[in-house]
Amino acid sequence: MDVGELLNYQPDRGAKRIREEDGGGGGAEEDLRSKQQRSLARELALARHLEGDDADTDEHSGDKKKLLEKILDDDEEPEGEPVDESSVKKMILTFEKRSYKNQELRIKFPDNPERFMETELDLNDIIQEMHVIATMPDLYHLLVELNAVHSLLGLLSHENTDIAIAVVDLLQELTDTDTLHESEEGAEVLIDSLLEGQVVALLVQNMERLDETVKEEADGVYNTLAIIENMAEFRPGLCTEAAQQGLMQWLLKRIKAKMPFDANKLYCSEILAILLQNNDSTRELLGELDGIDVLLQQLSVFKRHNPSTAEEQEMMENLFDALCSCLMLPANRERFLRGEGLQLMNLMLREKKMSRTSALKVLDHAMMGQEGADNCHKFVDILGLRTIFPLFMKTPKKMRKAGLSDKEHEEHVCSVIASMLRNLKSQQRGRMHSKFTENDCEKVDRLMELHFKYLEAVQQADKRIEGEKHDMVRRGEILDDGMEDEFYLRRLDAGLFVLQLLCYIMVEISNSGIAQLQQRVHQILNLRGGSVKVVRHIMREYAESIGDGKSEEFKEIEQKRIMDLLEIF
Repeated sequence: MDVGELLNYQPDRGAKRIREEDGGGGGAEEDLRSKQQRSLARELALARHLEGDDADTDEHSGDKKKLLEKILDDDEEPEGEPVDESSVKKMILTFEKRSYKNQELRIKFPDNPERFMETELDLNDIIQEMHVIATMPDLYHLLVELNAVHSLLGLLSHENTDIAIAVVDLLQELTDTDTLHESEEGAEVLIDSLLEGQVVALLVQNMERLDETVKEEADGVYNTLAIIENMAEFRPGLCTEAAQQGLMQWLLKRIKAKMPFDANKLYCSEILAILLQNNDSTRELLGELDGIDVLLQQLSVFKRHNPSTAEEQEMMENLFDALCSCLMLPANRERFLRGEGLQLMNLMLREKKMSRTSALKVLDHAMMGQEGADNCHKFVDILGLRTIFPLFMKTPKKMRKAGLSDKEHEEHVCSVIASMLRNLKSQQRGRMHSKFTENDCEKVDRLMELHFKYLEAVQQADKRIEGEKHDMVRRGEILDDGMEDEFYLRRLDAGLFVLQLLCYIMVEISNSGIAQLQQRVHQILNLRGGSVKVVRHIMREYAESIGDGKSEEFKEIEQKRIMDLLEIF
């Protein structure tokens, strides 16, 4: 081998992603994708040649070893270069030049890939080099000032999906949440620029053309979702905008696609749940896109079968969380009713599979408040009382295995029963009351058992809180509203909300007009040393906190209704 050729040799640094499969491009595109593999092979061959030529003299062998060391040193040199403002500016300038050159040659020779193949490799190389900028978030402003963000977003629609995927990988690293929090100022500038450039719409358009049967393109989809998650975590307010830029539609389409379960489907369910958190705009959008039906269809798989893996179980829980979020919007409860969601949840509760835990939560969300009245009536019509009361009478052991505590289970069941007692009218209301008289009022006995269980837990919490308040006053500390709110939350955690629901059920059935029920409630209260005054105090506290987030009119009507029930109790 000629020594001059060796000295001029420059190893190819390669792209981050090397395709293992042909994604269906033309012959020249295939050459482009495999060029780096060939250059690596040449480098290895060169190394073997330098090390293994026994026919050469010792002097020549020494020269060749020096040459090999020089080549390897040259390959490592760029990694050692310090990253500062000057080097980043230079890198961005090189990127802009290569991007422009590639675009120019693609326009000039659209049918001759050999003419622009080299520029595409150069462009890919500089995109890989730009990953180093992710280690310096305080220099992100340079990406914006030198228009590199705009250029990168433009490359998301590049004809060669490898270039688009390389840009996605770079953006994913630049928006990594740990990196963003290192420099809030740099992060704000970058995120503002990305959003101004309609980044989500461009990412969605790119995902639509990717073929997930090709590993590299499937990875591209995964990294795209990671970018969206990173930005949503850093700036939660962008969820509405992201959903409206086609993301919600794409997520629903991907979730219902007839493809084997994979990491991307799991990630889609996670992003969907994030978009719907505390956001009525995205909930409304999902309802308008028939998303309730999509969620119910996907969850129906778990009616009679448990998830086969931990990842599939996580996806199932994400979809249930998304459904619960959607049902916070009254309009979606009607869609849930029309989509036969109640029937599906009822079947899940009966089948006793893993989905039963989450189905109970969904049922609670669907029936709460005055907006849940139609669902309450339908649940009685589909014989749901036969499903819910066995769960009230005994907390199943499988619920505990599924990660739901006794308190959570009892809270959801009591909430469902309280919602029905509040919303049911005429015949369905009569059926509900008659359930409490069955088998010598066994359900009233269970109700009172739970009442005393939670009353004791709340009284113990109150005693601890009073002790802490006394110590604070003695130390001269001020009990502000923040501390009072914290104490109230601790009381709720101890079981105050469940206790309030139980007292509400007691008051409701005592006003049912069935003397047997009222007598049984008072009889057990007297036997166990309970007090009507305590129940009334708990209900007054409940009435004061009711209607948070609702209109003042609703709050006043509901409070008056509860006070009227207490007078008769």
